[in-house]
Amino acid sequence: MTNSRMNRKVDGFLRKTKQWKEEFEQLRPIILDCGLTEDIKWMHPCYMYEEKNIVLMHGFKDYCALLFHKGALLKDPHGILIQQTENVQAARQIRFTDVQEIVEMESIIKDYIFEAIEVEKAGLNVELKKHTEYIIPDELQNKFDDSPALKTAFEALTPGRQTAYILYFSKPKQSRTRMSRVEKYLKQILDGKGLND
Repeated sequence: MTNSRMNRKVDGFLRKTKQWKEEFEQLRPIILDCGLTEDIKWMHPCYMYEEKNIVLMHGFKDYCALLFHKGALLKDPHGILIQQTENVQAARQIRFTDVQEIVEMESIIKDYIFEAIEVEKAGLNVELKKHTEYIIPDELQNKFDDSPALKTAFEALTPGRQTAYILYFSKPKQSRTRMSRVEKYLKQILDGKGLND
């Protein structure tokens, strides 16, 4: 397959890939046939329309997927788009477990890609929940009350980092587990670092 939209970095990615290699090799020409340009972003093949991210190929233990960056805006007439977790706001996946699924769904995959391109052309955006709309767990709020420096350091973090902490700290059902998580990350917050930095 020769295509001017192909990127040698993706060739390298596919050479190194062990799991889902055949599936990725089946998806690649389908995506490129939709007129997208490929590159590597976030360590995965990413496909763009006029430098705007449309879809990303990535693999997990039990499936590989096409991740549509603005998937929440797609109509999804086949009911195949999956929200990875409850906190993912914009992106949606189409998941695959074998090459045959991809072969059988080729025209549907293209329809979704073409719709995602139209969403981008129209300049549509997913209305994201603001980090300030998330409820700060009591365990973190108590620490803020005890340490104004901690609150200042937290508020100096990027909105994404604040949201990640709030979601992570809020997840456990038991207060002592929430408290343990908050305690574990106090220094990291004070150092201006995010959850995964």
